Amino acid sequence: MARHSRNPLAAAIAFAMFAALPSFALAQDEVKEGETAAEKKAEETKALEAVTVTARRREESAQDVPVAISAFERDELRDLQATGVTDLQGAVPNLNIVQGRGSSNAVNVFIRGIGQPDALQSFDPGVGMYVDDVYYSRIQGALFSLFDIERVEVLRGPQGTLYGKNSTGGAVKLVTRSPSFDAAEGSVEGTFGNFGRADGRFYASTPIGETWAISAAGALISSDGYVEDPTTGEDYNDDDTEAFRAKLAWRPSDSFAADFSFDYTNQDAALTLGQPTAPLTQTDLVRGIVVLRPVTPGEYDFETRTSFDPDQGQELRHKGVAANLTWNLSDAWALRSITSYRKLDTSSYVDIDASEFELGDVLVELDQKQFSQELQLQYDNGSNVQAVYGLYYLKEQVPSHQEAYADDFLALAGAPISFLRTIDDDLETSSFAAFAHVAWEFSPSWTLAAGIRWTDEDKDYDRTTSTFSSLAALRGTFAFTTDDNWSATTPSISLSKKFSENATGYISANRGFKSGGFNGRANSAAEVSTFDPEYVWTYEAGLKMSSDDRRHQINFTGFHSDYQDFQARVSEITNPGNPIPSFSFPVLNAAELSINGFEVEAVTLVGDATTLSAQVGWLDAEYDKFDDPRVDVNPALASLHEHVPFSPEWTARIAAQHAWYLGNGSVVTLGGDVSYRDDTWLSVDNRPGLVQPSYTLFGLYAGWDSADGGWNLRGGVRNLTDETYKTEGQEFSSVGNIQTAYYGWPRNYYVSVRFNW
Repeated sequence: MARHSRNPLAAAIAFAMFAALPSFALAQDEVKEGETAAEKKAEETKALEAVTVTARRREESAQDVPVAISAFERDELRDLQATGVTDLQGAVPNLNIVQGRGSSNAVNVFIRGIGQPDALQSFDPGVGMYVDDVYYSRIQGALFSLFDIERVEVLRGPQGTLYGKNSTGGAVKLVTRSPSFDAAEGSVEGTFGNFGRADGRFYASTPIGETWAISAAGALISSDGYVEDPTTGEDYNDDDTEAFRAKLAWRPSDSFAADFSFDYTNQDAALTLGQPTAPLTQTDLVRGIVVLRPVTPGEYDFETRTSFDPDQGQELRHKGVAANLTWNLSDAWALRSITSYRKLDTSSYVDIDASEFELGDVLVELDQKQFSQELQLQYDNGSNVQAVYGLYYLKEQVPSHQEAYADDFLALAGAPISFLRTIDDDLETSSFAAFAHVAWEFSPSWTLAAGIRWTDEDKDYDRTTSTFSSLAALRGTFAFTTDDNWSATTPSISLSKKFSENATGYISANRGFKSGGFNGRANSAAEVSTFDPEYVWTYEAGLKMSSDDRRHQINFTGFHSDYQDFQARVSEITNPGNPIPSFSFPVLNAAELSINGFEVEAVTLVGDATTLSAQVGWLDAEYDKFDDPRVDVNPALASLHEHVPFSPEWTARIAAQHAWYLGNGSVVTLGGDVSYRDDTWLSVDNRPGLVQPSYTLFGLYAGWDSADGGWNLRGGVRNLTDETYKTEGQEFSSVGNIQTAYYGWPRNYYVSVRFNW
C-alpha cells in the first residue's frame, strides 16, 4: 500500500490553509413547529452556534474561557462518526486517545505528551476522565461508548484547581443528556456494517408532573472483530457490549435541584490481539537463545495466532450511582454536592506476545471500588467576581488476581520448562483535596483568575506472588506490604483581555501533580520500590476570535511545559550472566522533559450550505535527561530514549460538510474529513517495531433528514483508503523479546436509521 506524504510541515500548512475545527456540525435539534428540517438547517448556516461549556464549573461560552478546550456537542460527534471516546482521535490537536494495549475495555490517553504509559493499576492516569463531573480513577472501564452524550469537553493542560482529581495532562469530560421537563422525547437507532457490526441505541425522556423528570438510555454494541487466527478461524478484537443509564431529575423549587443517575455496562468480548514486531525467543539453559517465531515480513494482514482457547476472552462489569445536588443559598451563593459510588469487575486474558507460544500470556482480574464526594461553594456577585471553593475526597480499593503463563519461555536442551506465576495484590488509596478559584474582572475588559489546590494522598499496597515450575530453582513465594503518603500544592493563575465582543486573549500558568506509587511487578525483595510523584508546570498563551457576523472562528494556543520525575516502566534482565535468567520491570522517576507546542482550531461557513473546519497541533517533546541504570551497564541502550512516547510532532485534520435543501423540506448532507498524524513511538523504550510512521486517514459520510426531523438515515466509511497503522504497543523485551503492536480498524462502513419523537 502506498505510503502518504511524510513531510509534516507541508501537510500542516495544507491543513491550515483551509481555515477551520472541531468539525463544527450544524445542530440537528428538534425542528420547531411548522419549520422543516431544510429551513432549520438553512437558518443555522447563517452563523456558528455558541458552544456552552462548564470547564470552570459554571456555564460559559467556550470562546470566553481562558483555557485550551475543544468541545463537541451531540450532532458534532455524529458528524465525527464518533461512537466511542477513542473516535475523538484526530479531532483534537495534540491528543492521543486509543484503545488500551491488549484490552477491550481500557483507554490510553495522552494530551500534549503526558499520560499513563503503563496499564498496571499501580499507576494513576495522567489525563482525568469524567462523566457528569464524576472522576473515573482507572483506565480500565473508561473506554466509553457515546450512546447518550450531550457534550464532550477536552481540556488540555494541567487541571488542578477546579477538577475533582489533580491531573498533569488534562481532562476529558463527558456530559450526558438530562431529562426533559418540557415534553416526552426520544429516539431509536439501528446501525449495521461490515465486520458483523450490529448496534442498537435508544433514548427516552419524559416529565413526571411538574417537579420530576426521568430519562433512560441504552446501547447494544456488537461486531465480529477484525483480527483472525488463521489456524482456527476464530475472530478477535470484537465487541459485545450492553450499556444502560437512567437519570432522575427533581426540581421542587427554584432554590434546589437534584439529579440522580445509575449506569451499568456489561462487556463479554474475545481477546484483543496484536502482532509481534520482533523475533520471539526462548531461553534454553543448554543451547542459549532460540528463535521460536521470526518476524512476519510485509504489511500486517490482520491474522494473528494465539495460545488461548476461544472461550478465554475479556469480560467487564461496570456500574455506579451518583447524586448531584445544588442549593441556591442566595442570589450570589450556591452549594453543590457530587456524590458517587462505582464498582468495576474485569476478568481479561491477554496474549501479550500475540502468538501460539506461552511467553507473555496473562490473566488479569480487577475488583475495583471507589467512593467520591465533592463539595463546592460557588459565588457570583452578578458582575465582576466569580469564585469556587471546594473539598474533594476519593476512597479507592483495587484488589486484583493475576496469572502469568510462560511454558515456552525456558527450556532445557529443547525440553520445555513449565512456568506459572500467580499474583494477588491490593492497592488502597485515600485522596483528600481542598481547592479555591477566584475570577475578578478588575476593569471592563481585564480579568484576573487565580486558584490553588492542596492534595494529600495515602496509598497502602500489598502483594503476594508464587511461582510454580518443573524446575525446582524457580519455585517459591514472595510477599511484601508497603505504604506511603504524598502531598502537593498546585496553583494556577491566568490573565485574560477581552479586546472586543469577538476576541479574547489570555496568558496562564498551571501546575499539575500525579502522586507516586509502588512497583506492581516486584517479585523479589530487590525489586520492591516506591516511585515519586510527577509534577508539571505549563505556561500558556491563547487568542480566541470570531467574526462580527459569527460565520468564522479561529483559536490559537501556544504553550511550554516543564515536566518533572516522569514515571517510566522499563524492562530488564537482572542477571544476564546466570544460566537461569531473571527479569524485572522497575519503575524509574527517570526523566525531565521540556514540551513546547502550538494549536490552531478554526471553522468557517461558506455560503448558505457549506461548513469547513480544521485543526493543527505541533508538539516538540524532548527529554532533558533520562536516568536509566541500564545505560551504565550498556551505553548503547541510551538510544532507547531518543523519542517521547505518544507525542507525534504534527497532528492535523480538515473537514467539510455540504447540505442540499430539497423542495419537500428534507435535507441531504455530505461530509468528509482527512486527518494526519506524524511519527509516533508506542513505548517508553523506543523499539524499532513499536513506532508508527506518519499516516493519513480519510472518512466520508452522507445523511438524509426528513422534513419533520422524525427520520434520519446515515451511511459512512472510515479509513477509506484501508490504511494499516499501529495505535499501541506492549514492550516486555526482557521476556522472550516481546514487542507487540496493536492496530487500528481497517476500512469499515455502516448504515444507520434513526427515528425521533
